[in-house]
Amino acid sequence: MKYISILGSTGSIGTQTLEVVRENPEIQVRALAAGSNIALLEEQIREFKPAIAAVYSEEKARELSLKVKDTNVQILSGMEGLIACSTEVHTGIVVTALVGMIGIVPTVEAIKAGKDIALANKETLVTAGHIIMPLAKEHRVKILPVDSEHSAIFQALNGEGRNEIERIILTASGGPFRGKKREELKNIKVEDALKHPNWTMGRKITIDSSTMVNKGLEVMEARWLFDVDLEKIQVVIQPQSIIHSAVEYADGSIIAQMGMPDMKLPIQYALYYPERKPLPGERIDFFKLGRLDFYEPDYETFEGLALAYEAAKKGGSLPTVYNAANEYAVAKFLNREISYLEITKMIREAMEEHKNRMNPTVSEILTVEKETYEFLRRK
Repeated sequence: MKYISILGSTGSIGTQTLEVVRENPEIQVRALAAGSNIALLEEQIREFKPAIAAVYSEEKARELSLKVKDTNVQILSGMEGLIACSTEVHTGIVVTALVGMIGIVPTVEAIKAGKDIALANKETLVTAGHIIMPLAKEHRVKILPVDSEHSAIFQALNGEGRNEIERIILTASGGPFRGKKREELKNIKVEDALKHPNWTMGRKITIDSSTMVNKGLEVMEARWLFDVDLEKIQVVIQPQSIIHSAVEYADGSIIAQMGMPDMKLPIQYALYYPERKPLPGERIDFFKLGRLDFYEPDYETFEGLALAYEAAKKGGSLPTVYNAANEYAVAKFLNREISYLEITKMIREAMEEHKNRMNPTVSEILTVEKETYEFLRRK
């Protein structure tokens, strides 16, 4: 039996993880955690019967507790509840699929408790990679990437030992606005930005994909996950989303991982690593596909990607500012309070304002997040 906990069970990755669980009866869910969607969380509790469930909102947790009082599940709230889920005694793998920096502390505590991490929370490594990776090494914990691109790189590295990496090729679909220029993005509406051509994802990550900020976060994450210099990470636009990423070695060989755009593949691979289990779903038909296209990113139009490289190069607390400013701006855009192009404008202004701090602690990272929010609110 394989025991797992899921942080962010009501989101896109969380619900797809539970789809994988349904297909694999030898996986048992020990803990579920969500932000505030108690209607869906109640359904999950009744179906998967975890020992613990947590809701970040204390009020919502009390409400859920009444709804499921006929079950044996223990309902917790706040950060304490998230940590309880991530350190649940029987759990072997924690799927960290929370959105935002709220995922850092539960991930740290899970690692200290010796749990392997199926990582779907980008912010954890973007802002605290200098803490997370050494801690995982110290506690001999596996960090198993769930993002399709990082999973692809992870798979391309398998069996290669210490062979020298020449280049990591991080692919991107280009989102719904690939090929457009900055002038054409001035009047983009929320509905336009939420129409991703290939992937079905949560609202926040879909907006991030459209601005290519998501790819910028993945660049920073890849640097920590695979211990490579920033200069060795190249973003390539691959519109069909068939090549999920690739690794080029010192001899010029490129090993790429390919598949249909389906997040259940990297989720299941992380849960069963190094074993590959059967997975229902569509397969690539090369004759129907016909072609694969590749383009260079437009760093001027999609400034968010250029700013990510800048933040990663300078390091310290600047990646936290990049991430926090984007979270703040995307929420404003989704609420129709700012224009589309103001998202990257806010990121740039917050980065320019910030006094960088090298090697920040978890406490300092969370303080920088608050400072960034406060700066943007004052504007």
